[in-house]
Formats: sequence, structure tokens, C-alpha cells
Amino acid sequence: PIGHRQEKGDYRESWQPHIMKEELLKEAQDMAEKVVKALGGYGIFGVEFFIKGDEIYFSELSPRPHDTGMVTLISQELSEFALHARAILELPLPEIKLYSPSASSALLVRGDSQNVRFGNLGQALSQPGTNVRLFGKPEVHGERRMGVTLATGTTTDEARKKAEKIKNKITIEL
Repeated sequence: PIGHRQEKGDYRESWQPHIMKEELLKEAQDMAEKVVKALGGYGIFGVEFFIKGDEIYFSELSPRPHDTGMVTLISQELSEFALHARAILELPLPEIKLYSPSASSALLVRGDSQNVRFGNLGQALSQPGTNVRLFGKPEVHGERRMGVTLATGTTTDEARKKAEKIKNKITIEL
């Protein structure tokens, strides 16, 4: 499972694996399977749940790769995008293996610009087990997610701190 944190209803960071009680994971998987099978179709379905104590609540379903799943760009052998393409093309889906605990952190840009530029990427990427994905969006009016930082660690907490640290090294010019 992938854990994530939201602010103002929007993705800010995600990590994999998310440690949770086995019975809650099973309940989430059963619920997700029922909903997805009822909808039909092919591909990745991002199914989101909220957990409070020993209870799990269905939140939303996206019939496509989900922003919280961008952590799979560094956490596992096949990312959510590769799995989505394979499912749509009816290609084999192997066992999904995690490389290591990993995290992603949203790179938010605030302001008003038609020509957003990023700097200090060499410094940000100098630490092993890190990566940055910029979305190629040239403009921002208000607040916009323009990329993600990705990191691995020996624990998800370490990976989360590393993803945040490299994000803070990136400079933004508006």
C-alpha cells in the first residue's frame, strides 16, 4: 500500500510501503476489488481510503494513475504508468517488487508567471537514491504542482525526509 498526506484536499507527499494493520489492508483490498470490478475496464485505478483508528473509509477512485502513486517511479520495478500501459495493452503483469522504502514530495510553485524555471537541480540530485520529475508546465497562476521529488531510504520516514530535503534545495524563478 501507498500512504499519503494531503493539505487543502490535495496531494503533498506519498510513501511506500505504508505500514498498516493486515485486517485493514485486507478490507481495503476487498472494497477496492468490488468497486473496480463493478466499473469494468482496463488499467490502473487509484483507489483512496482514509484510516482512522481501526476503521477504514472509502474516499475516491480515479480510473487512471493517481498523483499519490508517483512514488512508484522510484519505489518499485514497474511504475504505476508502466502497469497502466501493460494492463490496457493486455500484456503480462509480473509480481510487483519493491526496491526499498521510498517517498515522493509535491513540488509546488506559487505565483504568477508564464515562464517558470527551476535551478540548483545538480545540488538537489547529488544525494544517492534521489530523483526529480518536472512536469514541463511552463506557467503558474496562483498555486500549481509542477513536479515531484523522489527518494529512497532504509525506512519510509528516512525517504520522506530525504524527498523533502531535496525539494527544498530546488530554486524556482518566476
